[in-house]
Amino acid sequence: MEPHAIEPMISLFGIVGAVVLTAALLSGVADRTRVPPILVFLALGTLLGPFGLGLVSLPVDSAAIRAIATLGLVLVLFMDAIDVAFADLKRHARLAALILGPATLLTAAAIALAAWGILGFGPAESAILGAALASTDPVLLRGVLRNPSLPGPARYALRLESGMNDAVLLPVVLVAMRFLAPGSAAPEGAEMGRAALGLFLIGVVGGVVVGLASIGALHAIRRRVGIRRDYESVYGLGVAITAFAAAEALGGSGFLAAFAAGLTIAALDVELCECFFDYGQATAELGLLFTFVALGSSAIWSGLDVIGGPALLFAAVALFVRAPLLYGVLTLFAPDALDRRSRLLAAWFGPRGLSSLLLVLLAVFAGLRGAAELFEITALVVLLSVVVHGGSQAFLRPAPAPAAEQRPEALPAPPAPAAAGAESPGERAEEWDVGDPERITLAQLAELERRGEPLAILDVRTESAYRETSERARGAVRVPPDRAVEGVRTLGLPLDTWLVSYCT
Repeated sequence: MEPHAIEPMISLFGIVGAVVLTAALLSGVADRTRVPPILVFLALGTLLGPFGLGLVSLPVDSAAIRAIATLGLVLVLFMDAIDVAFADLKRHARLAALILGPATLLTAAAIALAAWGILGFGPAESAILGAALASTDPVLLRGVLRNPSLPGPARYALRLESGMNDAVLLPVVLVAMRFLAPGSAAPEGAEMGRAALGLFLIGVVGGVVVGLASIGALHAIRRRVGIRRDYESVYGLGVAITAFAAAEALGGSGFLAAFAAGLTIAALDVELCECFFDYGQATAELGLLFTFVALGSSAIWSGLDVIGGPALLFAAVALFVRAPLLYGVLTLFAPDALDRRSRLLAAWFGPRGLSSLLLVLLAVFAGLRGAAELFEITALVVLLSVVVHGGSQAFLRPAPAPAAEQRPEALPAPPAPAAAGAESPGERAEEWDVGDPERITLAQLAELERRGEPLAILDVRTESAYRETSERARGAVRVPPDRAVEGVRTLGLPLDTWLVSYCT
């Protein structure tokens, strides 16, 4: 093989390695400092691109970006769907309907009107831009959702929106794209109906069939001969990719198929190993970050080329119109679903990120007229959102709670010990016979509270179990089980505090 044929492969492997290493090494730093990881990967892409070392230069319509972006969107849609807790969704059906219905569609319509009135785009281009920029980015929201200062109701609302509004907005993009096909007039009603039927019906049905068949096969094989845990962890990725390929081959939407497959698995409520979710989520996020590196090498910075009065005015509308619309919808139609602070936080944290870029890239990959301009405007809004919404994460602080609902970190200091040396929890346990120091009953917990002992209740459930229900133990602090020691240290608790953790 000639040396010049090897160099592109080496560059590609080097980029993949750099993304994986950087994501792993900076994961803890990003959580602790609340710096959006997207900023790091944009900087990495710039360093590798023409503005830096010149190792890679990927135009927005390149085959590499198309493959990376397509895979990233497929995995995101699949994992967002598989993460849906139907029991929780049923309990909060009204809230979900308002967020994914009026709030999302009104935001898309307002942005589309701004694109038409301010930028002069046509109806189809405006609809694509409105739908893309109404999408709330789950990657940029990751730090917010993990922040213990975010109230539970606001966390649920944001997770619901960022996890499912892409499925609401994707059909808008796909339908609008039909009006921009090169060399064709606007489709007639009958033709549009047939196209929509094939696009959506084939995609959804194909996804459901693949989801049912794949989980049925997994369940049958696992029960009879067993499946290695490491292979089960990657099984979900195969389901997503298979659903996409099957629907596309039959003329449907592979993206809708991936979402339908994930939703089918979530609805079946089968027992899946935790690795099935954890590996899929990690891979999807890594794919998105890799896409940001690829776009950050040069393409995303094209957004700076369109800076001007109209573009900045439109960007302001795109960034801030969602907040009053979402707050107004929730206040008018579901005032009891979220308290005022939760509504304000849910309305503010609506970042535009990679999900917006991925939706508008569909038009770019299809070679539609005006798609390049749509991407540049979207890139400008995303860059501003990374700064505005990403930077505001650092200012999120916990709200003072009523005395009955105080969080453990707000507990008053314990009374001074009578003896010279302070008693440890273990010594106090021997004093009143708490029993097994590794386990505690509800009666013993009540006794600790009655005696006024310094006490912290830690919620150390797995991430999927934590998201499955909105019910929380009174006064509990969320501590991720894989970072329990670090999480407890950040609370700044007195050394003689009882630590009571629960995981079911």
